[in-house]
Amino acid sequence: MHFTKELNLLLKSRYPIIYISTNEELRLEYNINQLLSDEDWNINIWDFVQGYYHNPNDNGKGKRNPLEALDHIDEQYNIYTKSFFILKDFDKFLSDIGISRKLKNLYNKLKLREDLIVSNQINIPEELREIIHVVSFPLPNKYEIREEVTQLSNAVNLTLTKEFIEKLVNLFEGFNLEKIRKLFITILAEEYKIKSNYNRIILLEKQQVINRTNILELCITDQYLNDVGGLYNLKQWLKLRKNSFSRKAELYGLPSPRGLMLIGIQGTGKTLTAKAIANEWELPLLKLDIGKLFGGIVGESESNIREMIKIAEAMAPCIIWIDEIDKAFTGIYSQGDSGTTSRVFASLTTWLSEKVSKVFIVATANNIEFLPPELIRKGRFDEIFFVGLPSVIERIEIFKVLLKKVRPNTYLDYDIKYLSKISENFSGAEIEQVVIESMYVAYKYQRYQFLTDDIVNIIKGFIPLAYSNQNEINKLQNLVDSGKISK
Repeated sequence: MHFTKELNLLLKSRYPIIYISTNEELRLEYNINQLLSDEDWNINIWDFVQGYYHNPNDNGKGKRNPLEALDHIDEQYNIYTKSFFILKDFDKFLSDIGISRKLKNLYNKLKLREDLIVSNQINIPEELREIIHVVSFPLPNKYEIREEVTQLSNAVNLTLTKEFIEKLVNLFEGFNLEKIRKLFITILAEEYKIKSNYNRIILLEKQQVINRTNILELCITDQYLNDVGGLYNLKQWLKLRKNSFSRKAELYGLPSPRGLMLIGIQGTGKTLTAKAIANEWELPLLKLDIGKLFGGIVGESESNIREMIKIAEAMAPCIIWIDEIDKAFTGIYSQGDSGTTSRVFASLTTWLSEKVSKVFIVATANNIEFLPPELIRKGRFDEIFFVGLPSVIERIEIFKVLLKKVRPNTYLDYDIKYLSKISENFSGAEIEQVVIESMYVAYKYQRYQFLTDDIVNIIKGFIPLAYSNQNEINKLQNLVDSGKISK
């Protein structure tokens, strides 16, 4: 529900004490003033240093005295007017027995009064949780960001196309308005033109903000789908959906893709593909470390999953990359952790099914047997792809990509067809390692160029992982043959 609609509903339902966590006090005050502008509400604002300061008659009341601030609310009860009180940083005083008792007394007394506690973080003592209603104040939405970017560009007489404004809107999602203003000034070059590296400047700032959460990590990569050898069907599926998060797609009525799962043995290109999607679609890539969701304090894990979802939806459109998800929920049905894993899993799967935000999930897994059936049922992901060992044709493409990267002028001099033929059952990562090893050999003997024979010798002495994982590969191949997962 939109914040103003939710707050309006709470006002009509006579919720006396509301708690809002935000560091955007000015934007919150603006939203409240907009909401109450058409009604006869008397708005009062208090902070510890100034006391009440919004109304001239009350200036300084409750200064450095939070109990007196509550007494002022009590005094206003007999005055027949609809009063709205905003108490900033008041959570710092909730543990005081006098404050706690006063709030309990006010709770049953207040009817046409609203007591709003504003704080950077949620910190409510156990004895007050039943009388305080917590409301989420979200970061600026697309409309607010678009209005801000338009106003900022007009202020410096900068003409931006609608398409470029939408690019900036997408990049600025996840920031508060104050940060957006500072970044807009940062990306302005001389003569009020946008710097050519504006994209990277904003992403680096976003990386700082997200990484501080210690749950998600913003990944900045330089891989594209052209760097992925083989996987033709998967790449076609991704290219078909490249612009599905755009404004045009939204106006067309096209539903945003939900996500995909990549299943296969190690080294087959699942991680590389996840990174390439972000660059190909020009969307930020957030890596979720499932292990960091689980905290040692009671309730911390559930709080972390909620925080992750909040950040992801604020960053939308974006891509969430969950690496090796099969290892995270192996013991989901065990009760060894008092059900924490089950609750986190339930929160994640519910969000995957019900999310309406433009968040695309890329989950990778090595062993499908470790995946709970609830996770891979239809509705969580759009498609499940088997990333198997490359065929001989795909190995040709992989060798071309890798050799072109290290020897861009002479890569066609290598006998790529023969190398592909003799590297059966090699994964993409193993082929890359073979090329690197052959370079080390040539470098050791001070040869300027490493040769096809160097690569052949490394291949002949290399034992691919597939030989020890043949049973697992056969099981995955049977699922592909049955049509349950795509290839």
